This record gives sequence, C-alpha cells and structure tokens, in this order.
Amino acid sequence: MTTDQSPVPLRATLSAPLVFGAGGAIGVLGGMIGLGGAEFRLPLLISLFGFAALSAVILNKAMSLVVVLVALPARLAAVPAAEVAARWPIAVNLLAGSLLGAWAGASWAVRMRSSTLYKVLAVLMVLMAAALVVTHTTALDALALPLWAQVPAGVVVGFGIGVVAAIMGVAGGELLIPTIVLLFGQDIKTAGSLSLLVSLPTMLVAFARYSRDGSFAVLGANLRFTATMAAGSIVGAVLGGLLLGVFPDLVLIPLLAVMLLVSAFKLARHD
Repeated sequence: MTTDQSPVPLRATLSAPLVFGAGGAIGVLGGMIGLGGAEFRLPLLISLFGFAALSAVILNKAMSLVVVLVALPARLAAVPAAEVAARWPIAVNLLAGSLLGAWAGASWAVRMRSSTLYKVLAVLMVLMAAALVVTHTTALDALALPLWAQVPAGVVVGFGIGVVAAIMGVAGGELLIPTIVLLFGQDIKTAGSLSLLVSLPTMLVAFARYSRDGSFAVLGANLRFTATMAAGSIVGAVLGGLLLGVFPDLVLIPLLAVMLLVSAFKLARHD
C-alpha cells in the first residue's frame, strides 16, 4: 500500500452538493467530447479532495466502472447489436492484451512509491492530452495492416491500453477508439461501442487486482462520496452529450488539452 494519507481526507467529507457538482462538471466535460471524463476526474480527486495518488486511482476506477455500466446500454442502442456482435474478433483481439495489461498495471501501481506514482500519472496525463488532440483534430485512416501483423499489433496495443487504464483508473476509451479506427478500420461510432465492450472486462480485471491490496480499503471508507460523485458524473455526461457540437472543437479540444497539461504539471510536482 503506497498511500500515506488517511483513507478519508478532510476535504472528502465536504457537502454532498459540492461532491455531486464536481462530478457533474467532470461529466459535462467528458460528455461534450463523447467520453466519460475520468482523465479529468483523477486530478480533481487529488487536488480538490486531497486523496493520495493510489487512493484517487482506485476511486476513479470505481466511478469509471459505474459510468461505463450506465453508458453501455445507451451506446449499444445507438449501434445495432448485430453490427457490434459481427465484429467480436476485434474485441477479442484487444482483450487478449488489455486484460493482461490491466492486471500488470494495477500490480505496478500498488507497488510504486507515492512520489513515483504521481510522476507516472503526470506522464500519462500528457499522453491523454496528445490522444485527445490527435483524435479530434486529425482525420484517422485505417493502417490496412495484413492479418498476420494486425493480430499481434492488437494484442500489444491492447496490453498498453490496459496498463494505462489500470494505472489512471480510467475506461481507456480515449485510446481504444482511435486504435480501433486505425488498426481495424472501423468508423468512429462503431469504435465507440466496441471500446465499451473492451473497457468493461478490462476495468473489472484491474478492479479485481486492486481489491487484493490494502489500499482498496479507501473505497469502503468513501462509498457515499464515490456514489455521489459517480451520480454527478452520470448526470453531467448526459448534459454534456446534449451540448455535443455546441462548442466548436477548435476551441473546446485545445482548452481541454491545456487543462490536462496543467493537471500533469501539478501532479509532477506533487510530493
């Protein structure tokens, strides 16, 4: 257990409306770009609510899992189930790597010193900012790899995504969606549905690994906090979805990327 703070930080005991509102704000940000927003929630858990790095990751993972479970039926309704089912080899290909990556990433996270984990999270926040900009400002074309290269590439990339998702406590859609478009030639809409099918079991594996560590107690000690913020995130994501397209990407995406970079800078300096 790397956490050197109480499992219930003083700021985590603030009023439910504040916690719900913070979750809602994160949900809106994610909803406006079609994602869950967990990458924005992680630095908030650390800077605003005072959780140590590993505790914040575990809480973020729990909330991300709830948001994905709620979003899955709506997402599958947007794309015919038969269409998604016909592409099951893609999900299986990525899962072959992501499940192992999730277990490995969670194992590494619980063994890291807090100071190291903060720096690792900072680097991953920069990665998320880059992925956000590339995905939303660049026309992604399939790489058209032959099957003999596509399958191992899917396993390797899936492993990397599983590691990142486990260490940050996110669903990984920011990385899965462009991967599915580039590597397997799927459209963005189908890629979004497939990403949820990969994210869910990947998150469950990371969650299972975290549950074996003493630091997992932070979840039991903060169930009300977690449920309140998760509820706010879901409501915010719905509102953000309604605002989808209201703000031009040329303004919104750079703004969100800067937010991630500022958060990364603060995490890197965190003791």
